[in-house]
Formats: sequence, C-alpha cells, structure tokens
Amino acid sequence: MNIIVCADNNWAIGYKNRLLVSIPNDMKHFREETMGKVVVLGRKTLETFPQGQPLQGRTNIVLSKDKKLHIKGAEVVHSLEELLERLKDFDDEDIYIIGGDSVYQQLLPYCDVAHVTKLDYEYQADSYFPNLDKDENWEITADSEEQTYFDIPYTFLKYERKKV
Repeated sequence: MNIIVCADNNWAIGYKNRLLVSIPNDMKHFREETMGKVVVLGRKTLETFPQGQPLQGRTNIVLSKDKKLHIKGAEVVHSLEELLERLKDFDDEDIYIIGGDSVYQQLLPYCDVAHVTKLDYEYQADSYFPNLDKDENWEITADSEEQTYFDIPYTFLKYERKKV
C-alpha cells in the first residue's frame, strides 16, 4: 500500500482540520498519483474536501467509528480489521492512504511506499505524520528537483520500506 502526504520540516501536516498550505503542483501530483485508484481516509479528512464530497474518479473508503455514517459515493468501514479485509479486493499498489493523522498512524505499518511532498518550512500545526527520516525501516528512493511556491521550497520524495 501507498501513503501520500504533504509535510513540513517538523512532519506537521495540518492545523485546525486544514492542510498547512495548498500548493497547486502538489495537488496536481496528488491527483496524478491517486486517479483511478483506491483512497482511504478518515471522516474529518473527507469533510475538508469541496462540499465534503468523496474524490471523483477514485474508490473512496472512509474509516469511521460512527456506525450511522453513510456517505454517498463512498464506502464506510468501522474498524481497522474491516478496512484491511475490504482492501484485500484491490492490488496493494492501487491503494493510497490519504489522511488524516490517526488514519496515517494506523495504516503506516501496512504500507511499503510513502509519497511525501516535503516543505522546507515550519508551520504552526496540531497534526503530524510520523518522521520517516528517523525510522530506520524507511529510506528515500527518489526525489525531485527543489521547486518553489511563492517563498516555500518543496520537493517530492519517495520513501520505501527497507526489505528485510
């Protein structure tokens, strides 16, 4: 499985249920990676999308403890076990975990690839992604040229879980 995330120098990913910054090229990268694939997300992340609607052109699976939650255009699962069982119907490389922080924390152990847009900046934040640079199980296997959005330098990094 894949994880896709945009994080700052402190691995911060959000503040008050919003992304830290919206970079058009990062959004384009996200669309290109996930289009036609399966995206797994939490309810709060879904609520940040335009009109709180599932992403078009993708199979949306929402992980939520709320048993009464029904979302048009998305499938809702209520536990990690139920989610993992459902994901068996898809190829691992077609599954993208897209947030938020609790969903990332729960599913990182099941992922082998992390697509990280790394912002060379430090934001005020209240949600974080695990620091893959400090985890000896992960290594950077690809990186892009540094790009800039206004005054924010960023790179696209690909981390892969080391084979044991």
